[in-house]
Amino acid sequence: MLQCVNERPGLAWQVVAVATISAAVLSPAPPSVPLIPDAESEFSHRGGILHYVYRERPSRVAGAVLWQRTVTTVTTTQRVLPDGCIDLIWAGGELLVAGPDTAAHLATGAPDSGYTGLRFAPGTGSTVIGVPAYELRDSRVPLADLWSAAHVRALADRLAAAEAPGIVMEEMAIDRLHRTDPVDPAVHGIVARLRAGAPVAAIAAETGLSERQLHRRCLGVFGYGPKTLTRILRMNRAVDLARTGTPFATVAVTSGYADQAHLAREVKSLTGVPLGALVR
Repeated sequence: MLQCVNERPGLAWQVVAVATISAAVLSPAPPSVPLIPDAESEFSHRGGILHYVYRERPSRVAGAVLWQRTVTTVTTTQRVLPDGCIDLIWAGGELLVAGPDTAAHLATGAPDSGYTGLRFAPGTGSTVIGVPAYELRDSRVPLADLWSAAHVRALADRLAAAEAPGIVMEEMAIDRLHRTDPVDPAVHGIVARLRAGAPVAAIAAETGLSERQLHRRCLGVFGYGPKTLTRILRMNRAVDLARTGTPFATVAVTSGYADQAHLAREVKSLTGVPLGALVR
């Protein structure tokens, strides 16, 4: 039996995936998805071998998600779908920054390895890391390349000594958010309007910007322009809906695609695999 232990009372871990195959397809749940306390584990057996477990919970950092991935017996490959987010990852004694992706990233996990990550809400990670998001796009960068060596070494020492490194990561992020300029107040509104399918021209007008100015602002906080972010947010919505068992034709209409063929092209373009492969 797999047991999930909360790092802190009231913040419950949810087991999102338990895999028994060497290559799995996952997308991270968006920060807005409520997590279920004491969630039941779902097991899929092949030869009775558990290969890896992924779990997550809402973070104390506003809009963020704290996640863990534990690899057990064999090397695994996880397909991480683009989501408009920046992650800070602690793995193998090293801190990495995963920038906003424009396509799926294949992450390989070695046997007996563990990963702890803090996934920031779209538009927030660049403020915590202190680097424009477009400089991190489609990249995995050691934090030591972005911060002073002494600062990173001190944080790594704290993480290595901690029983719950996720809490240390949250404390660091909260402290940096308190000590830096606040997140652009327009960011959350832009994300909400893009999720709703609003035209870029309308969003620009609502924020008092030209479309070119909006594009530049989005590059700095999201890593790409509003049209690309719209595609990514819409794709994630479609995948989440398809995983509930909704017929693909209904998924297409509900998620804002012209038709099912449009949905299929977009999902394949952004994830590298057909929608059916993501919901198995």
